[in-house]
Amino acid sequence: MRNSLLGAVAVAALMLPGAALAQSGTIKIGVLVALEGAFAAGGQDGVRNVELALKQVNNTVAGKKIEIVVAPTDTKPDTTVRMARKLVEQDKVDFIIGPLSGSEGIAMRDFAKTIPDKVVINGISGALETTWVEPARNFYRFNLDGSQWGYGLGSYVVKTKGWKKVATIAADYSFGYTNFMGFAADYCKAGGDIVQRFWQPLGQADFAAIIAQLPENVDAIYLGLGGTDAINFLNQYQQAGEKLRLIGGTIMADQTVLTAKGKAKDALKGTPTSGPFAIDDPSPAWTAYVKLYQDSIPAAQRFPTPSLFGLGYYVATQAAIKGLEGAGGDLSGGQAKFMAALDKLQLDSPVGKITLNENRQATGTVFITEVVDGPDGNLTSKMVGRADNVTQTLGMTAEQFKALGLPSRDVVNCAKLRTGG
Repeated sequence: MRNSLLGAVAVAALMLPGAALAQSGTIKIGVLVALEGAFAAGGQDGVRNVELALKQVNNTVAGKKIEIVVAPTDTKPDTTVRMARKLVEQDKVDFIIGPLSGSEGIAMRDFAKTIPDKVVINGISGALETTWVEPARNFYRFNLDGSQWGYGLGSYVVKTKGWKKVATIAADYSFGYTNFMGFAADYCKAGGDIVQRFWQPLGQADFAAIIAQLPENVDAIYLGLGGTDAINFLNQYQQAGEKLRLIGGTIMADQTVLTAKGKAKDALKGTPTSGPFAIDDPSPAWTAYVKLYQDSIPAAQRFPTPSLFGLGYYVATQAAIKGLEGAGGDLSGGQAKFMAALDKLQLDSPVGKITLNENRQATGTVFITEVVDGPDGNLTSKMVGRADNVTQTLGMTAEQFKALGLPSRDVVNCAKLRTGG
C-alpha cells in the first residue's frame, strides 16, 4: 500500500506544470511523514489528507501550482533529519510539512534552525519541547501538543468515573512522556494517585512481562501506546484474561487502533480518552470534513473516518494554504511574507479555531471521548466532554508550568503538584 501511495503521489506531481523544476510559477512542498514503523498506517493517512486539502484548491494557491514531494521516515530522528536535508538540498522544496512523531519533531526544530529561510509546518508530532524549549523562529505547529491533548481526561475519570488510583503504561519516548504529563497533571490536581508507572520502547512486540506485573488494587490502567504497539498490547492483554479498566492516551483510541482486528476490540470498549477531535462531533466544520474525506477517497483506501494523523496533516496543509494566500504566494526574502502571514493566522479548522502563541504553538480544543461499538462493526467513540482554549501551559502561568519540569518518566510528581512544592 505504501508503494502504491507513493507512486500515486509521484504521478500526480509529474502531471503538474513545472514539476521537473522549481519554477517561479510552482511552489514545491516537502511532506515529511512516517511510512515505516508503528505509525505507518497513520502516515499513509497523513499523505492522503495533504492531497485532500490541496485538491480543494485545485492544487493552486495565489496563482501558483503546488507540487508535493513525499519523504518517508521511520520515526527515528536521524532518519527524519536525513530525509529533511534531502528535501531541501536535492528536491529543492520551498518548505516542509512534517514530521509525524514526537522525537522527530524535536529533531526538526533543531534542523529548522539551519534553514532559517524556509518554513517548517509541523505534521502531527506532539512532543512539548519542540515549541517550548528554544523554539525555532521558522517552525510552526498548528496542532496541540501531547500535553494539551491529555488535558481534561484526568479530571474526567476522577470526577465522573470515580477512578482515583491508577497504574500507567506509556511509550518510552518524547511524545509518550508529553501526553502522559498532560493527563497526569490534570489527574493529580483532581485528587487521583498514580501508584506504578511502566515505560515501553516503540516497536514493542511482547508485553507479557509488563502484563504480569500490573497491580490489581487499582481502579484502571492508563495506556499511552499507539499504532501496532497498542494493538499488540491489547491482544495480549485479552489473551491473558486481564479485566482491569483502561484509560486511553490520545493515540491509543485513534482509527489506526479502533479498526484493528482481533481481541483488541473487546478490551477497548468503554475506555475514556482525549485528543484533538471527536468522531461524533456535530459541528458543521467537522461533519463537512468527514464527508469530504469519505467522498474523496475510496473506502478500501482509507479509515472509516479521518485518523489523528490524517487530521494533523490536513490542518497543517490548510495552514500552509492560508499562509501562502496571505503572502500572495511570495516566498522571496527568506519567506518573510509567508512567516508574517502564518504568525497572525487564526485558522478555522475542522476542529474549531486555532490560534498560535508566541512560540508558534497552537491553542485549541481538546475532546473527551469514550470508546463504543459503531454501526459498521468497528469500534468508534462518543464525545462526553470538551475543554476549549487549552493553552500550552494547561491554564497555568508559565512559571507554574515550568515548575512541573520537562516531560520525563518522573513527571508529574503528584504529591509535589498537590502541595504546590
